[in-house]
Formats: sequence, structure tokens, C-alpha cells
Amino acid sequence: MALRVGIVGMRGIGMQHADSYMNDPLGELVAVCDVIKERCDAAAEKYSVPGFYSVEEMLRHVDIDILDVTTGGTENGSWHYEPAVQGLEAGKHVLVEKPLSNDIQRARELVRVAAERDLYLGCNLNHYFTPPAETARQWMDDGRVGELTYCLHKMGFPGGADVYGGKASSGKIDGFPYFHLKAFLTHPFSVMRYFCGDITHVQAFCDRASFRRSVNDVMVSINSIHVRFANGSVGYLLSQRGDTTFGLGGWWSVEVGGTEGTFCIENCIEKATYWPAPRAGEQYSLGESPEPEVFDSGMSDFSQTFPRRIHAFLEDITNDTAKEKLRASGRDALAALEYTFAVIESYEQGGSLVRPHPLPLLVGDPTRDLSL
Repeated sequence: MALRVGIVGMRGIGMQHADSYMNDPLGELVAVCDVIKERCDAAAEKYSVPGFYSVEEMLRHVDIDILDVTTGGTENGSWHYEPAVQGLEAGKHVLVEKPLSNDIQRARELVRVAAERDLYLGCNLNHYFTPPAETARQWMDDGRVGELTYCLHKMGFPGGADVYGGKASSGKIDGFPYFHLKAFLTHPFSVMRYFCGDITHVQAFCDRASFRRSVNDVMVSINSIHVRFANGSVGYLLSQRGDTTFGLGGWWSVEVGGTEGTFCIENCIEKATYWPAPRAGEQYSLGESPEPEVFDSGMSDFSQTFPRRIHAFLEDITNDTAKEKLRASGRDALAALEYTFAVIESYEQGGSLVRPHPLPLLVGDPTRDLSL
């Protein structure tokens, strides 16, 4: 039987989520909710489902299995906590847009409540629900990367001085220096962790272009972040929000190198390339490398990541997946947010080395293990 879904927050992202459920046999959209009446009514009419102007009203009148929270707010996350915790306290599984929250204490609380209530809490970490990412993970699982040595991730919006639109006027951006960090870094950090595991140390140097300074735009928009992973490998994340335009790899690229080979994913959903390390007897001059293996997904539409990620959430719940093995879980999103707040701390301390706050332990469900 399809899982019954109610969505709260019917702007662009909410509509993308709704379209995904409408086309997924594992899910059934049964209600929409938005505090803006016109927006709610339009979505309800489009999808032929009841519309509600508060989460309480929706939970009271419609039987749902999943509450999907696609609200935004300050720093794209201040309106996530209230509806998400309402859903959890009502016994519903919850999917939250990223970031889990713009407040680290509230993010930790959501993960705690979900664990206490034994409910699925997921986050829309959609950047690694792609064929290139799945192919790269298979290369890793097959031993073709080997012992991890480094991860380089580059993600940002193309831009520059001539196309800068002036001081941000949006209420969720203007006056919030850490908007880009909190609203955006969840994605690259979640990708780096997906491939390389937990991060134990963070050092950050951040700034913004002079065209922002000239109009008192306070957004810390250029982020240079050095990390160390628990497995001993190192990483670097370069993120920016329209202060420049990236070269090779476009707006999104991640490169992971190991003792047996290296891969690079370009533009998130489009292409993955693998280069094997030289084998015994092989010699390469500078500028030469073994013949690469290229996987081209045939995709270029980034929006296709939404139905892929949402299907995984529906699939995990349908299959009664162990909570600690939920893909793109609330705990995974919390990890990315802990690293983000470590970046802020490092930046505020002039680039000091910071150890992120530890994640809640994975306890597991004793009823699933019958061994002594």
C-alpha cells in the first residue's frame, strides 16, 4: 500500500516534492498545507487534494504516514523545526528540506525526538541520489579506489561583478552573514561525508567580494574549508555564491582519490570519470595518466534528483529499513550542519582548527538482532 503524504510549504520546492509523489507508486499525496491561503488553495486545486492553513488542522483531519516539510524561513531553515517536531510528536515519519534547521540546537532536538519516538526522520540531501554518485560508490565498493587519501569538492553559483544584483533584499538573506553557509553547505558536506565518512577537524577561511562590501552586503559568500576525515584522509571544500565563476567541472564537482584509483563527478547528475592508479610496470610522464573510464548519465536536468531522493525515502520506509541505515537521515543532515557550525566557529576565530560537535551515537534496535 502506498504511503500517505502531506506536504507543508507549497512554494517551488514543495511543488517539486508534490510532483515526485504524484509519479511514485510508493507514495500518495493526500494533503497540502501552507499558511498563505492563495498558495495553499492553488496547490490543493492542482493536485486535487484537501488544503489546510496549519499543520495542526491537517494532522487533525487527514490520516498521513509522512509529513514532508518544505518550508523555508530565515537562512532557508528557520521554519523547519516547528512543523517537523509537530509531525514527529503526532507519530508521523518526517522528511525535511535542507538544512535540517538554521539553529544547531533545534537540529539536534529533531534528531533526538525522532530517535525517542522510533520514527524515520529524513532530509532532502538529494545531491548524491544520482547515477554518477551511485556509480562512484560502486567503484569504491569494488575496491577500485582503495584506501582513501583525499577529497576535493567545489560547489557554487556562477557569477561575478557584472551580474551581481546589489545588496540582497530578501528577509531571509539581508542582514544574515551566514546565510550561504547555513543554507548551502549542507549539500557539499553531505556529499563529502557520503564518500569519505565522518569529519573530525575543520579549518575555514571565508570572505566576500569587494562588490558586496561596497553596498554593505554582509553575506560571507566565499568559503575555503580544509577538513580531516576520521579515516585519516584529508579534504578541501571551495564554495561561493556568485562571487566568481568556476572553471573545470562547472558549478559542481567532487574528486575522490585513493591508493587504487581516482574518480571525479561533474555537475552533480551528469558524468563520472574514473582513473586507475598505475599498475606494476607501468610508467607515466607528467601530464600522462591511464585511460579513464567515463560514465555519462545522459541527464542534465538537476531537478531529477528530487524524485530519486524522495523515492529512496519511500522505499526505506516501505522496506522497514533499520533506522540507523536510513539513507540521508536526520542524523546525516545533522552531521553536515555540525560541520557548518564548525566552519563558522573557525572563521570567527581567524581560521583556528575546530573539532565538530560529536554526533549522537548509533544505538540500533535490539529486536532486529536475534544473535546472543
